Amino acid sequence: MRTLFPMALIAVASTPATAQDAQAPLTAASPDGSIVLTIAIDNDQRPTWSLSRKGKLLVAPSKLGFIMTDRIALQRGFAIESVERAKGDTRWEQPWGERRFVRDHHEELLVRFRQNQDWGGHRMNVRFRLFDDGVGFRYELPEQPGLTTAKIADEITEFDIVPKGTAWWITGGEWNRYEQFYQKTAIDAVSTAHTPITMRLEDGTHLAFHEAALVDYAGMWFKRIEGQKFRATLSPSSRGPRVVRDLPFDTPWRTIRIADDAAGLVESDLELNLNEPNKLGDVSWFKPMKYIGIWWGMIRGDWSWAEGPQHGATTERTKRYIDFAAKHGFGGVLVEGWNKGWNGNWFGHGDEFSFTEATPDFDLKAVTDYARKRGVQLIGHHETGGNIAVYEAQLEEAMKLYGRLGVGTVKTGYVADAGGIIAPGDTLGTTRMEWHDGQRQVQHHLKVVETAAKYHVAVNPHEPVKDTGLRRTYPNWVAREGARGMEYNAWGAFANGPDHEPTLVYTRMLSGPMDFTPGVLSLEGANHAPLASTRAKQLGLYLALYSPIQMAADFIENLEKYPRELDFIKVAPADWSDSRLIAGAVGDYAIFARKDRNSADWYVGGVNDATARTLTLTFDFLDPGKAYTATIYKDGEGATYLTEARHRIAYETIKVKKGDSYKLWLAPGGGAAMRLASAK
Repeated sequence: MRTLFPMALIAVASTPATAQDAQAPLTAASPDGSIVLTIAIDNDQRPTWSLSRKGKLLVAPSKLGFIMTDRIALQRGFAIESVERAKGDTRWEQPWGERRFVRDHHEELLVRFRQNQDWGGHRMNVRFRLFDDGVGFRYELPEQPGLTTAKIADEITEFDIVPKGTAWWITGGEWNRYEQFYQKTAIDAVSTAHTPITMRLEDGTHLAFHEAALVDYAGMWFKRIEGQKFRATLSPSSRGPRVVRDLPFDTPWRTIRIADDAAGLVESDLELNLNEPNKLGDVSWFKPMKYIGIWWGMIRGDWSWAEGPQHGATTERTKRYIDFAAKHGFGGVLVEGWNKGWNGNWFGHGDEFSFTEATPDFDLKAVTDYARKRGVQLIGHHETGGNIAVYEAQLEEAMKLYGRLGVGTVKTGYVADAGGIIAPGDTLGTTRMEWHDGQRQVQHHLKVVETAAKYHVAVNPHEPVKDTGLRRTYPNWVAREGARGMEYNAWGAFANGPDHEPTLVYTRMLSGPMDFTPGVLSLEGANHAPLASTRAKQLGLYLALYSPIQMAADFIENLEKYPRELDFIKVAPADWSDSRLIAGAVGDYAIFARKDRNSADWYVGGVNDATARTLTLTFDFLDPGKAYTATIYKDGEGATYLTEARHRIAYETIKVKKGDSYKLWLAPGGGAAMRLASAK
């Protein structure tokens, strides 16, 4: 059982607002005083919030509230009824993660607003938490007369950003979900974006807008209204209202990470701290691991998910992959296409899938028995084709089967257009079409995670709803896809450009672990299509893109061709006690230092864009008084992703200690990886 370590008690003070001071602005500051929040009622009796940092206005007065489908909006006619202030300083332990311990140090302001009777007389509370590296706030609608069920058409949550700057973002609400290239534009050129959306202001300040604890609510898109004023807009629903909730309830937190530089942005734990503690108790049954899989050949088209002569998931092939995993210390083998339902047009349909019946050429029990004897787990697969009506009807039995057979992790999938989720209807036998990140799909993902936890199964959804830190509350929610992953490299030359992964570090990865599936050491997709990567970059991905389950995605025959690179993949941990970005710039490059949770070893590495560069890395993070042997994998002389020189890799072994520095050359599309082994 992971435990909570209190460092300071939370102090709470409640202050009623008198008639005289009800409209007076309220302020609260972060623990270090650098971030100051102001709450006010404007001339139209609308609640507003604004934010400054180090004396500079970041967010100008911005409105708060809701548009409802069945009543007057919760927007005007408000006064501040009362205020509560609190503070917290605790330290909690992650069962797995980028770092073992997380500090939650914040100041809190709870503001209770009440509408006058002319506008409905409703109550609306807003809770703000200010950290030294950002702010989060959420609405809390309490029980109240005349409002038992909230039918929310949209939010009126505004973010009026003052300084000019640059934004990195993907479009919200498009058919391909989150699987897009990130655009780099001026802030005032953004349209509607998914979150996280990252910004670098002209003075170098970094911001990232996102949300935390997305539970039973619609996902938030970040919509520009005019200039640099944005508003939260919610993913649609087939029911009309985008959210329907009985009172009392809390919304997700709307979050802003704020830092002086890229490292401060990446190392923030703001969203994790805004989620509830672990609800599952002891989750030691999940072990972070590396895995291989019957997958890359299917993505490339060499094998098929459907039954027939090219079927990928056969008993014979799976046992061969299990043997490879056992020989090289991989914890799992992913098998896709093992179950019935793949033979027809399953994309966006999924009506024929069975999650308990195997194809004739795949013996599920024999395979799991064989894996168990070899000390390997089968990683299960549940592709739904976006049909959650079919999946939910089988969910309990499917997870029970995996639990009984020792399948400890399942990769789920929702391959469908953005608005193509088939959900159970209001009456038996009917269905509804929902958005992939609408309230109904958010409910579904949590149902899957909770059901899986009953049978000690961890969940890794692809085509998911974005991560909002819920892995803290449900630690069996171990990773997600939710971005343009390695699979695109199977479908065309340079399908993911060289700056794609250095952008993911500062955008998608701010939300949580990603199952990117690195480790294509052959650097080839279908028909020998080249990757926009050097071989050293494939190793650097294991440090740049965090996940507690990391794949070596290439064919096992290709992995064996590169024994030195395979050695690094085998030893690199999937669980860390500390993680730091030691060099990086948004969209350009990212070099991390991460410390193994189970030893004194450190690992250093990361990825580069299309521009060759030389970095000076300083080993200030090492433990003082210790000597380390650094085994280095780096781009060879003249390497570039553009030619066959992408295969050039160099190796070096040196001794280092705290305070030493190292000059590292990164090729176009390159990267590096190092293991710093502590002397015994």
